[in-house]
Amino acid sequence: MRVLVVTAVPVERDAVTRAFGGAEERVALPGAELHRRGAFDVLAGGAGPAAAAAATAFALASGASASAPYGLVVSAGIGGAFTPVTPLGSLVVADGIVAADLGAETADGFLPVTALGFGRDRFTPPPALVREVAAATGAAAGPVLTVSTVTGSAERAGALLAAHPGALAEAMEGFGVAEAAARADVPVLEVRAVSNAVGPRDRDAWRIGDALAALTGAFGKAAPVLEGWNSHEDLEG
Repeated sequence: MRVLVVTAVPVERDAVTRAFGGAEERVALPGAELHRRGAFDVLAGGAGPAAAAAATAFALASGASASAPYGLVVSAGIGGAFTPVTPLGSLVVADGIVAADLGAETADGFLPVTALGFGRDRFTPPPALVREVAAATGAAAGPVLTVSTVTGSAERAGALLAAHPGALAEAMEGFGVAEAAARADVPVLEVRAVSNAVGPRDRDAWRIGDALAALTGAFGKAAPVLEGWNSHEDLEG
């Protein structure tokens, strides 16, 4: 089974590819480039859900894996976490990929897109796969929020947690990747390494290098699970 891994930026892509052995092949796509090692194609698709969705859709439709179609798409990278549940340098695997700011503001507060009567605001990765990856990597499993604007205040962080109890982390690409994967009928997973706390932006406290190293370690440990996972399993199992 081939696995497509989509990150936002090249430094995340390179952190993932460092986990895999063997020679690297590069495959040109419209506006992007796949870095292929073994069964894994890794793509830096751009920041935000729109760029991530477009890049993922192009990759899935490109025919780059025509002889061995993709059986899994993984959204991966670093992200902010709702500490202390998920401390800096730790790993998170999403059991729900949630569009946290897709909807409408009203006089009574925020309404998700589903409350407006259309669309969806959550994708659920295969539970069995979430459990296996969490066990292999030591990651915490829980909801990961996709936002178009990174949280920069304690008030906003509190509002997100109130709306999404149990959320472990936020990032900007997971829901876009999941939307494209779902339209291609390919299961999706999201893996994040924690670089900072969600809330006031204190760049001096960020641990980007540690998070990137953790991301490499995560894919090194999870690679056999991802490559060997049977995409035809009961997705609710």
